[in-house]
Amino acid sequence: MEKTADFTEGRILSRLLRFALPVLAALFLQAMYGAVDLMVVGQFGAPTDVSAVSTGSQIMQTVTSLITGLAMGITILVGQKIGEKRPEQAGDVIGSGICLFGVLAAVLTVLMILGAGFLAGLMHAPDEAFSQTVDYIRICSAGAVFIIAYNVLGSIFRGIGDSRMPLFTVAAACVFNIGGDLLLVAGFHMGAAGAALATVAAQAAGVLLSLAVIRRRTLPFTIGKKNLRFERRLVGKILALGTPIALQDLLVSISFLVILAIVNSMGVIASAGVGVAEKLCAFIMLVASAYMQSMSAFVAQNMGAGKPERAKRALLYGIGTSLMAGVTLFYFSFFHGDAMAGIFARDPQVVAAAADYLKAYAIDCILTSFLFCFVGYFNGCGKTFFVMVQGIVGAFCVRIPVSWFMSRMAGVTLFKIGLATPCSSAVQILLCAAYFIWLSGRSRKHRTSA
Repeated sequence: MEKTADFTEGRILSRLLRFALPVLAALFLQAMYGAVDLMVVGQFGAPTDVSAVSTGSQIMQTVTSLITGLAMGITILVGQKIGEKRPEQAGDVIGSGICLFGVLAAVLTVLMILGAGFLAGLMHAPDEAFSQTVDYIRICSAGAVFIIAYNVLGSIFRGIGDSRMPLFTVAAACVFNIGGDLLLVAGFHMGAAGAALATVAAQAAGVLLSLAVIRRRTLPFTIGKKNLRFERRLVGKILALGTPIALQDLLVSISFLVILAIVNSMGVIASAGVGVAEKLCAFIMLVASAYMQSMSAFVAQNMGAGKPERAKRALLYGIGTSLMAGVTLFYFSFFHGDAMAGIFARDPQVVAAAADYLKAYAIDCILTSFLFCFVGYFNGCGKTFFVMVQGIVGAFCVRIPVSWFMSRMAGVTLFKIGLATPCSSAVQILLCAAYFIWLSGRSRKHRTSA
């Protein structure tokens, strides 16, 4: 099995696709991992359980987004070292990263468990589902160390060009989660709490199994006790690259939480419907998300090797192929949203609410084909501050204001509230395109003067 991929040579599209496909498969299984909770609860639980899992999983997804963004600092640095043909320095990056995220895991676990009630109240969880929501958050928070471990492992292997190991990890977790949900929710009728317990157990099993496999593998760098130290310079670089991405992801997730809070005030059916639609969105956005992660690793290696034009061509290939999938997903999401929602819920009112909200996301399927590839490209270039800025502009200058305005209109529908998301994406694409043109112009001037 190929341990490391060199993205600096050979055909661009074939190498990009070979790397992106395992990433896509891993993201699919990760989406299944979260969706199984809602699917089983939707079939064997009450609407209050569906609402609790919907709100609780959105909060946990916000935490995961924060971790994923910070871990991108490791991916970029490791990718650059591989591109520079200095794999031995990647070991020091990873060692410092493990120390950093170990501290973060301890802090997050305590804060999330103690603040579960506050977070559920902040999200305006419906009174009927409040206690279930708190239980879900607390149980999942107890497994925060496994959420962090999975994302750190994934960031390391994507940085060295290996997208298969993260696929293995999430596949193992997905199998455990399905078994746990069927046992605890369908078998013992534990509702939202059972779904949370299954999630934590699956995360633990997946991480431990992947660590056992890693010990048997030969890596392009060594990790020993001498690498496991809190080296300020490297931790600073990881944070400098990862913090803007994490902050952007966090604030974007918060903007979606604000929308969910607005919807929660409309009642349990609307809350459950949006929860179902959000789980479906985790699937319909998979291709664009896979390209975003793959583009970051691909571009980081080529920028490290001094091949910016190759990185730009990869961006164009990524947009073109992602767009083909986006058009297909638009059709199914817009015209067959009710059939898709029926997979996760059987209550006809919940299905109708989810289908209505999903129509707005169908439009975003096309827009994210451009946006996510741009974001991956800029992350790989190390332009993470701009990624943060454009994300914040989209979230707080467009998504939240538009959703709030729509919610105040007479005859408000979930479709109208959902339109805030494609509106935000459109503005962010314009910002990314303008920045890309500006960077290209500055690069040409630099080469001319040289």
